[in-house]
Amino acid sequence: MKALQFGADPEPWPTEIGSEEPKLMHNLAGTPMALVDISEPVPITDQWLVIRNRVTGICGSDLKQVLLDFDDSIDNAMSAFISFPQVLGHEVVGTVESMGSDAGPFEVGQRVLLYPNTGCAARGIHPACPACEHGDFSTCENWWSGDLSPGIHSGNSSDATGGFAPRMPAHRSMVFPVPDSVEDELAVLADPWSVSFHAITRNPPAPGSTVLVHGAGALGQTAIAILTQLYDCRVAVVARWDAQAALARSRGATVLRTDLGETSAAADLITEIAEWSGATLRQPLDGNPLCYPGKVDIVYDTVGSPQTVEIAMRILAEQGTLVEMGVGAPGRFEWTPWYFKELTLRGSNAFGIETFENKTAHAYEHFFDLIAAGRIDLSGMLTHHYALDDWREAFTDLVHAEHTGAIKAVFDYRPDGE
Repeated sequence: MKALQFGADPEPWPTEIGSEEPKLMHNLAGTPMALVDISEPVPITDQWLVIRNRVTGICGSDLKQVLLDFDDSIDNAMSAFISFPQVLGHEVVGTVESMGSDAGPFEVGQRVLLYPNTGCAARGIHPACPACEHGDFSTCENWWSGDLSPGIHSGNSSDATGGFAPRMPAHRSMVFPVPDSVEDELAVLADPWSVSFHAITRNPPAPGSTVLVHGAGALGQTAIAILTQLYDCRVAVVARWDAQAALARSRGATVLRTDLGETSAAADLITEIAEWSGATLRQPLDGNPLCYPGKVDIVYDTVGSPQTVEIAMRILAEQGTLVEMGVGAPGRFEWTPWYFKELTLRGSNAFGIETFENKTAHAYEHFFDLIAAGRIDLSGMLTHHYALDDWREAFTDLVHAEHTGAIKAVFDYRPDGE
């Protein structure tokens, strides 16, 4: 079958990339990815299935990798957790096409949602490591062991190919039935929603608190939805593009700024956050101002750049919390407020068994329960559909999200009319 493989000889870009185009477009034109023929997937063990994909989301991590968006950094520690070549794509809704002899309780033709974690269960490791035993699947100890090549989820293990292909393998622990009442376009958002749900439920805002979401892509939008729909707090968001800002406003969030491109942007944004939150600004001898006393209790940073980390430290209240949900290229930032304000910095990676409103369950189970209760609204997030053959157009539109309005894009494998 044809698959979009990362770690292949790059296909020649069909047109010349002009000098006025952003760096990421030049990176895209030379990215080591191409549509290639690979073997049809089969169940890796008797506990594995094959899924026929219906829709596959393009995650921010996929986008960052394909666009080589690391500023030439080669010391990213996550390179220890992957194997090549890769067929990316871990946000997948599909149907069961075939099953190993011990892959139940599913049925061929059943519509399912992929949980892409390739930890102990998927690797056939028994007993499970302490993290997996407790449902903290994103900190599994065995990413390099068992039945699979290294990788933390479908798409970055060379064995567990992902959804940038018509079919893919999945272990029985990686498959959740999709209720008939939930359409593909909503089910495919379960993964980014669950990433935000994990970050927020493990670092929840107190009733009446003030929080900031930095970034308004898929993770930012799902974080905003969770905070405004499930919690009692005041929410602001830093959104880069107009379409992102409009969707955030529709959820009830305050949009503080939609463009951080100017040299003075950080200082202006800090000033704006201070005015919104009621904090007092202090001006050091040089550099950006800081809020002290600060009035923002938690920052959920979905970007993870040196700039966004520094801004968070400068605007947080004393003993406030920065929840880091994104990761960008490294760089210098001024971190004195970290120790001086006694801030808590928390990383948040993926999701697993979560506790919310006294119920402990997998994040996907919370997702479907909250949908059934009418408490989740993610309308407007999924903006673009593409055929896999049109992958260049898909990634180009995401690079140019300022003009295209792209927030969440998917590869759509469904026959016309479905």
